[in-house]
Amino acid sequence: MRLPSIDLELLEDLTPQAEPGFLRLIRRRYRAHYPDGTASAPFVYDMIDRRALDAVVLAAHFLDEAGVRRVFLRSAVRPPVAARDPARSPTPEQDPRHGSLWELPAGLVEPNEESAAGLLRAGQRELAEELGFDVALEALVELGPGTFPVPGFVAERQYFFEVSVDPSLRREPGLDGSALEQHGVVVSLPLAHALELCRNGTILDAKSEIGLRRLAERHGSGERP
Repeated sequence: MRLPSIDLELLEDLTPQAEPGFLRLIRRRYRAHYPDGTASAPFVYDMIDRRALDAVVLAAHFLDEAGVRRVFLRSAVRPPVAARDPARSPTPEQDPRHGSLWELPAGLVEPNEESAAGLLRAGQRELAEELGFDVALEALVELGPGTFPVPGFVAERQYFFEVSVDPSLRREPGLDGSALEQHGVVVSLPLAHALELCRNGTILDAKSEIGLRRLAERHGSGERP
Protein backbone atom coordinates (compact mmCIF):
# COMPACT_ATOMS: atom_id res chain seq x y z
CA MET A 1 0.00 0.00 0.00
CA ARG A 2 1.32 3.42 -0.95
CA LEU A 3 0.69 6.32 1.39
CA PRO A 4 -0.24 9.68 -0.16
CA SER A 5 2.65 12.14 -0.35
CA ILE A 6 1.46 15.01 1.84
CA ASP A 7 4.30 17.31 2.88
CA LEU A 8 4.16 19.55 5.93
CA GLU A 9 5.78 22.96 5.60
CA LEU A 10 6.80 24.48 8.92
CA LEU A 11 5.80 28.15 8.82
CA GLU A 12 6.38 29.26 12.39
CA ASP A 13 7.38 27.84 15.78
CA LEU A 14 4.91 29.11 18.38
CA THR A 15 6.12 26.94 21.27
CA PRO A 16 5.49 28.82 24.53
CA GLN A 17 8.28 29.33 27.02
CA ALA A 18 7.76 27.22 30.11
CA GLU A 19 9.62 25.85 33.11
CA PRO A 20 11.33 22.50 32.39
CA GLY A 21 9.11 19.52 33.13
CA PHE A 22 8.60 15.89 32.14
CA LEU A 23 6.54 16.94 29.12
CA ARG A 24 6.95 19.96 26.87
CA LEU A 25 4.22 21.52 24.75
CA ILE A 26 5.28 22.12 21.14
CA ARG A 27 3.07 24.50 19.12
CA ARG A 28 3.77 25.05 15.43
CA ARG A 29 2.09 26.63 12.44
CA TYR A 30 2.08 24.41 9.34
CA ARG A 31 0.85 24.33 5.78
CA ALA A 32 0.05 20.99 4.12
CA HIS A 33 1.09 20.47 0.48
CA TYR A 34 -0.98 17.85 -1.38
CA PRO A 35 -0.08 15.47 -4.25
CA ASP A 36 -2.21 17.45 -6.72
CA GLY A 37 -0.12 20.59 -6.16
CA THR A 38 -2.62 22.38 -3.92
CA ALA A 39 -1.94 23.50 -0.38
CA SER A 40 -3.96 24.00 2.76
CA ALA A 41 -4.49 27.21 4.65
CA PRO A 42 -1.97 27.65 7.49
CA PHE A 43 -2.99 25.84 10.68
CA VAL A 44 -1.66 25.51 14.23
CA TYR A 45 -0.87 22.07 15.62
CA ASP A 46 -0.02 21.19 19.25
CA MET A 47 2.11 18.19 20.19
CA ILE A 48 4.07 16.88 23.16
CA ASP A 49 7.81 16.22 23.43
CA ARG A 50 9.99 14.90 26.24
CA ARG A 51 13.67 14.30 26.94
CA ALA A 52 13.34 10.49 26.66
CA LEU A 53 10.96 10.02 23.73
CA ASP A 54 10.76 6.30 22.90
CA ALA A 55 10.09 3.23 25.04
CA VAL A 56 10.76 -0.50 25.22
CA VAL A 57 8.02 -3.05 25.96
CA LEU A 58 9.10 -6.44 27.35
CA ALA A 59 7.37 -9.82 27.15
CA ALA A 60 9.25 -11.99 29.67
CA HIS A 61 8.03 -15.59 29.49
CA PHE A 62 8.83 -19.18 30.45
CA LEU A 63 7.45 -22.72 30.27
CA ASP A 64 6.23 -24.09 33.60
CA GLU A 65 6.51 -27.70 34.74
CA ALA A 66 3.33 -28.60 32.85
CA GLY A 67 4.67 -27.14 29.62
CA VAL A 68 2.39 -24.09 29.81
CA ARG A 69 3.87 -20.84 28.53
CA ARG A 70 3.52 -18.13 31.14
CA VAL A 71 4.18 -14.41 30.88
CA PHE A 72 4.93 -11.75 33.48
CA LEU A 73 2.72 -8.71 34.05
CA ARG A 74 3.14 -5.83 36.46
CA SER A 75 0.59 -3.50 38.02
CA ALA A 76 0.94 0.17 37.15
CA VAL A 77 -0.81 3.28 38.45
CA ARG A 78 -1.50 5.80 35.67
CA PRO A 79 -2.51 9.26 37.02
CA PRO A 80 -4.24 10.35 33.77
CA VAL A 81 -6.48 7.27 34.02
CA ALA A 82 -7.09 7.91 37.72
CA ALA A 83 -8.05 11.51 36.91
CA ARG A 84 -10.46 10.48 34.14
CA ASP A 85 -13.77 12.28 34.65
CA PRO A 86 -16.62 9.72 34.91
CA ALA A 87 -19.00 12.36 33.59
CA ARG A 88 -17.07 12.37 30.30
CA SER A 89 -16.81 8.60 30.02
CA PRO A 90 -19.36 6.74 27.88
CA THR A 91 -18.81 3.65 30.09
CA PRO A 92 -17.63 4.89 33.51
CA GLU A 93 -18.32 1.51 35.09
CA GLN A 94 -15.59 0.03 32.87
CA ASP A 95 -12.91 2.57 33.78
CA PRO A 96 -10.04 1.13 35.89
CA ARG A 97 -10.38 1.74 39.59
CA HIS A 98 -7.76 4.15 41.00
CA GLY A 99 -6.11 4.29 37.57
CA SER A 100 -4.44 0.89 38.03
CA LEU A 101 -3.66 -1.28 35.00
CA TRP A 102 -2.03 -4.62 34.33
CA GLU A 103 0.82 -4.12 31.86
CA LEU A 104 3.83 -5.75 30.32
CA PRO A 105 6.88 -4.09 31.88
CA ALA A 106 8.05 -1.12 29.87
CA GLY A 107 10.28 1.89 30.22
CA LEU A 108 11.70 4.93 28.49
CA VAL A 109 14.76 4.85 26.27
CA GLU A 110 17.27 7.34 27.64
CA PRO A 111 18.98 9.80 25.26
CA ASN A 112 22.25 7.81 25.48
CA GLU A 113 20.35 4.66 24.43
CA GLU A 114 18.98 5.97 21.13
CA SER A 115 20.50 3.24 18.94
CA ALA A 116 19.83 -0.41 18.13
CA ALA A 117 22.30 -1.49 20.82
CA GLY A 118 20.89 1.11 23.20
CA LEU A 119 17.40 -0.35 22.91
CA LEU A 120 18.77 -3.67 24.18
CA ARG A 121 20.45 -1.92 27.10
CA ALA A 122 17.17 -0.16 27.91
CA GLY A 123 15.33 -3.48 27.85
CA GLN A 124 17.97 -5.10 30.05
CA ARG A 125 17.71 -2.26 32.56
CA GLU A 126 13.92 -2.25 32.66
CA LEU A 127 13.75 -6.02 33.21
CA ALA A 128 15.94 -5.62 36.28
CA GLU A 129 14.05 -2.59 37.59
CA GLU A 130 10.50 -3.78 37.02
CA LEU A 131 10.64 -7.60 37.21
CA GLY A 132 13.92 -8.41 38.95
CA PHE A 133 15.58 -10.40 36.15
CA ASP A 134 19.23 -9.96 35.19
CA VAL A 135 19.62 -11.11 31.58
CA ALA A 136 22.32 -10.87 28.93
CA LEU A 137 21.74 -8.43 26.09
CA GLU A 138 21.61 -11.27 23.57
CA ALA A 139 18.66 -12.81 25.46
CA LEU A 140 16.43 -9.98 24.26
CA VAL A 141 14.80 -10.78 20.91
CA GLU A 142 12.94 -8.22 18.81
CA LEU A 143 9.21 -8.88 18.79
CA GLY A 144 8.03 -7.19 15.60
CA PRO A 145 8.41 -3.58 14.52
CA GLY A 146 8.04 -0.53 16.71
CA THR A 147 4.65 1.16 16.80
CA PHE A 148 3.38 4.70 17.43
CA PRO A 149 0.78 4.42 20.23
CA VAL A 150 -0.64 7.97 20.09
CA PRO A 151 0.73 9.65 16.93
CA GLY A 152 -1.87 12.40 17.10
CA PHE A 153 0.05 14.25 19.81
CA VAL A 154 3.39 12.57 20.60
CA ALA A 155 6.03 10.93 18.35
CA GLU A 156 6.84 8.22 20.92
CA ARG A 157 7.68 4.88 19.32
CA GLN A 158 7.41 1.68 21.35
CA TYR A 159 9.86 -1.14 20.63
CA PHE A 160 8.85 -4.69 21.55
CA PHE A 161 11.14 -7.45 22.82
CA GLU A 162 10.62 -10.94 24.13
CA VAL A 163 12.94 -12.70 26.55
CA SER A 164 12.86 -16.24 27.93
CA VAL A 165 13.57 -16.19 31.67
CA ASP A 166 14.08 -18.63 34.53
CA PRO A 167 11.50 -17.75 37.20
CA SER A 168 13.67 -19.27 39.93
CA LEU A 169 16.26 -16.53 39.29
CA ARG A 170 13.86 -13.65 39.78
CA ARG A 171 14.79 -11.30 42.62
CA GLU A 172 13.01 -8.33 44.15
CA PRO A 173 12.76 -5.66 41.43
CA GLY A 174 15.17 -2.76 41.82
CA LEU A 175 12.56 -0.15 40.74
CA ASP A 176 13.53 3.32 39.54
CA GLY A 177 12.68 5.37 42.62
CA SER A 178 9.29 6.50 41.34
CA ALA A 179 6.52 6.78 43.91
CA LEU A 180 4.18 5.12 41.42
CA GLU A 181 6.26 1.93 41.33
CA GLN A 182 6.15 1.40 45.09
CA HIS A 183 3.99 -1.58 46.14
CA GLY A 184 3.55 -2.68 42.54
CA VAL A 185 2.57 -6.31 42.06
CA VAL A 186 4.30 -8.75 39.69
CA VAL A 187 2.38 -11.81 38.50
CA SER A 188 2.92 -14.60 36.00
CA LEU A 189 -0.01 -16.19 34.23
CA PRO A 190 -0.56 -18.47 31.25
CA LEU A 191 -0.21 -16.60 27.98
CA ALA A 192 -3.57 -17.98 26.82
CA HIS A 193 -5.22 -16.58 29.95
CA ALA A 194 -3.54 -13.20 29.47
CA LEU A 195 -5.01 -13.04 25.97
CA GLU A 196 -8.44 -13.86 27.36
CA LEU A 197 -8.03 -10.99 29.84
CA CYS A 198 -7.36 -8.71 26.88
CA ARG A 199 -10.55 -9.89 25.22
CA ASN A 200 -12.72 -9.39 28.31
CA GLY A 201 -11.31 -5.98 29.20
CA THR A 202 -9.31 -6.89 32.29
CA ILE A 203 -6.09 -5.95 30.51
CA LEU A 204 -6.75 -2.53 28.99
CA ASP A 205 -3.25 -1.37 28.13
CA ALA A 206 -2.83 -1.35 24.34
CA LYS A 207 0.94 -1.91 24.19
CA SER A 208 0.54 -4.95 26.45
CA GLU A 209 -2.10 -6.50 24.21
CA ILE A 210 0.12 -5.94 21.16
CA GLY A 211 3.07 -7.58 22.89
CA LEU A 212 1.03 -10.52 24.15
CA ARG A 213 -0.52 -11.17 20.75
CA ARG A 214 2.86 -11.00 19.03
CA LEU A 215 4.30 -13.40 21.58
CA ALA A 216 1.42 -15.81 20.93
CA GLU A 217 1.91 -15.54 17.18
CA ARG A 218 5.53 -16.55 17.60
CA HIS A 219 5.20 -19.27 20.23
CA GLY A 220 1.52 -20.24 20.19
CA SER A 221 -1.11 -19.30 22.76
CA GLY A 222 -2.26 -22.76 23.78
CA GLU A 223 -1.30 -24.66 26.88
CA ARG A 224 1.38 -26.61 25.06
CA PRO A 225 4.45 -25.09 23.42
